[in-house]
Amino acid sequence: MGAASMLQWDELCVVAVPGDAVLGVFPAQLTSMLTSALSSAGFVVGHAGLYQALAMFAVAYFIIGMTVLSVCAIATNGALDAGGAYYMISRALGPEFGGSIGIMFFLANVCGSALYVLGLVEAVVDSFGIPPGQKVGTGVHVLPQSYWYELLYGTVLLALCLVVCLPLGVPIRLPHFNVSETENGSFTGFSLATLRENLGGGYGVDYTTGQVMSFSSVFAVMFNGCTGIMAGSNMSGDLKRPSYSIPRGTISAVLFTYLVYNLLAFLMCATCNRILLQKDYGFLRDISIFPPLVTVGIYAATLSAAMSNLIGASRILYALARDDLFGRALALAKKTSSSGNPVMAVILSWLVVQLVLFSGKLNTIAGVVTTFFLLVYATVNLACLALEWASAPNFRPTFRYFTWHTCLLGIAGCCVMMFLISPVSASASLGFLLVLLLALHYLSPSSTWGYISQALIFHQVRKYLLMLDVRKDHVKFWRPQMLLMVQNPRGSARLIDFVNDLKKSGLYVLGHVELQDLDMLPSDPLQPQQDSWLNLVDKLNVKAFVSLTLAPSVRHGVRQLLFTSGLGGMRPNTLVLGFYDDAEPQDGLAQHPAFTSAREEVPLGFPPLRAPTAPKLLSAREYVGIVADALKMLRNVLLARQLESLDKAWELRRAASPPPTIHVWPVNLLRPDSARYADTCSLFLLQMACVLNMARAWRRARLRLFLCVEAGAMPHAQEEKLRQLLKDLRIQAQIQLVPWDAITRLHWQTCRGPPGGPAGEVEEEEEEEGSVNFPVNAAQVSDEYVCAANKLVLEQSPAPAVRFLYLPRPPADTSLYPLYLHQLELLTRGLGPTVLVHGVSAVTSTQL
Repeated sequence: MGAASMLQWDELCVVAVPGDAVLGVFPAQLTSMLTSALSSAGFVVGHAGLYQALAMFAVAYFIIGMTVLSVCAIATNGALDAGGAYYMISRALGPEFGGSIGIMFFLANVCGSALYVLGLVEAVVDSFGIPPGQKVGTGVHVLPQSYWYELLYGTVLLALCLVVCLPLGVPIRLPHFNVSETENGSFTGFSLATLRENLGGGYGVDYTTGQVMSFSSVFAVMFNGCTGIMAGSNMSGDLKRPSYSIPRGTISAVLFTYLVYNLLAFLMCATCNRILLQKDYGFLRDISIFPPLVTVGIYAATLSAAMSNLIGASRILYALARDDLFGRALALAKKTSSSGNPVMAVILSWLVVQLVLFSGKLNTIAGVVTTFFLLVYATVNLACLALEWASAPNFRPTFRYFTWHTCLLGIAGCCVMMFLISPVSASASLGFLLVLLLALHYLSPSSTWGYISQALIFHQVRKYLLMLDVRKDHVKFWRPQMLLMVQNPRGSARLIDFVNDLKKSGLYVLGHVELQDLDMLPSDPLQPQQDSWLNLVDKLNVKAFVSLTLAPSVRHGVRQLLFTSGLGGMRPNTLVLGFYDDAEPQDGLAQHPAFTSAREEVPLGFPPLRAPTAPKLLSAREYVGIVADALKMLRNVLLARQLESLDKAWELRRAASPPPTIHVWPVNLLRPDSARYADTCSLFLLQMACVLNMARAWRRARLRLFLCVEAGAMPHAQEEKLRQLLKDLRIQAQIQLVPWDAITRLHWQTCRGPPGGPAGEVEEEEEEEGSVNFPVNAAQVSDEYVCAANKLVLEQSPAPAVRFLYLPRPPADTSLYPLYLHQLELLTRGLGPTVLVHGVSAVTSTQL
């Protein structure tokens, strides 16, 4: 197609003057707009007719208008730096979107610069080229025509653009007036018959490419003239007052040229027949009073547009390099001259434009350029939409003539036109954008710009948390929400990972109590620790929150966290503690795969582990008191012992052996006289074992449920009843009968009543759901019995990966807390990884 039909009519320009860069936004921009409009309008109405041309202008300007409103809003919300649209998007949507769109916008400007250079080559060849079929030129027609000659002309013209851009640093706009070229058809003057002839569409063959035009192809060519709305923002780093100049210059130019475009379309349809409009894109030169002025206008417009795109591409490349999103790949583009002109970015941009020139014809890249620009415009609208929807208090643009509706309409318009123009180019562009997004997400360094995604997530989470009504909770949708108390992550790495498998998409909070008094401190000591804990969560790849608190004692700190952790309907319902024993703590963090595989150091900020001889931070009585507090607050309790010895990777990947097992003992071994398999605690224990088995890493494991039976108690009937219960609960587990007559006999022989009561007395009580009446079970069994129960559990082979045992309630008498803890230690001694479980809430359902 003709050169003039490709001219950029919507550019903001910077005029270089000695000592400074001064804006001539609207006047200089308007000159280019008018010259381009004069020529491209003829191409559009020649193929599309007046009605469809007006529709094209309306669609194009609708997209432009919505995007301009978004650009003005972002441009007036703070200080702008170099990079234009890239700077706006990257600071609004984050480095992933900003970097990927920056590359797309760079390529769009590069292709646009090549587009205008090729357009100028066509204009030069039309004016001075040897006509086809002649070997020797005559008069002014002396330039040979061929692919390689036209590539040579384009290279020379591009070199001229490079020379201008390097010393000046900003594009210089020459005064020009626009026209095109002519050969056939006639100029009728104002004629109603001519107007009627040109009202409807009459798409023909583009004589420069031999391709049949259509609505989408003509729109693609026409829309390339709209891409100048970003030219001013691209030069934002060179503007004195970008927040003032960009909105006024852009909006004024867009409104004025829209009127000019429609007026020109009407005048051309009323004065030129369709043959002239379709067969000679330079017809205005022949009907002009002074034809040389038209030729000069064409050359000046295309050359200045090419330089504008080249300098815009270089500024975007320089901004990308300066932000260091692509590391060493763009390091060369950071270099500038003594005056601050990014000369290497200009040279690199020139080289890429030179490569694009090999495409040879305008229509070859017109669709790609339009798709790239539409994608950038859609993302600018997306950035403004995200800022508006995030409702951040600091989003206060002085330009207020926009809403989220305008942003959404701009996005929709850009996306629809992308696929109408070229589905292949649109799909390829989106695929390329996705690849860049993923690459930057995983490879680019973190930035300090702020992430709009965080603001949007906060906004949505707050909204949905308000909708999460605890009064509508139902047992069918219960899930564990864990609060794991951690004294020092160095000794709890595998426990943290294990509880992450137990949470089943529920809330997971790592709690820590710092024993200090804020009144005695100059500032909060927890703030410096927060980053260390968050980095730990990232490295261990667990989906957990961190909650730190100051308290005079561990017990008070745990109470605080149980009361305050979580928000709304997302609060911990289960407390997890490590076991209280005399085992020497081991630094499992140093051996954790998250650090050994990556050869990284253990995160700093965590103190060394407690020495074996050093005193503990809490007593046995206080530890049991924490368990009692949690049960009073109707929280389920898990006590994890020897979980640091659990090598999950080894247990679950033994290919040459039977799958690992999870042993489940849903009976209160410290209360054999009241053993039941269907009370609240037993069902909670079954649920937790099942939840672990449902975790992806544990699906290969097999549940083994142990049914303790006595002689004469119809064991098969009990087994069948338990099997039916498992079937109703949809839990797949192997049931294994365990005779424990000798154990129960030992219990009756050695049991003793509570202190002060006669031997052999046993206090009977029924535990109801949610009951907080503490039994005195710790006073009823002897150490000999507990050791026998431990041996019974230990003898069941093969050894499991982990065991789940019933955790009895602490005694009501606080003086018995040490005895209670002692018997728990005897019960779990030597069992390997073991979890003691006590549940206080119904968590299983047999209903749909």
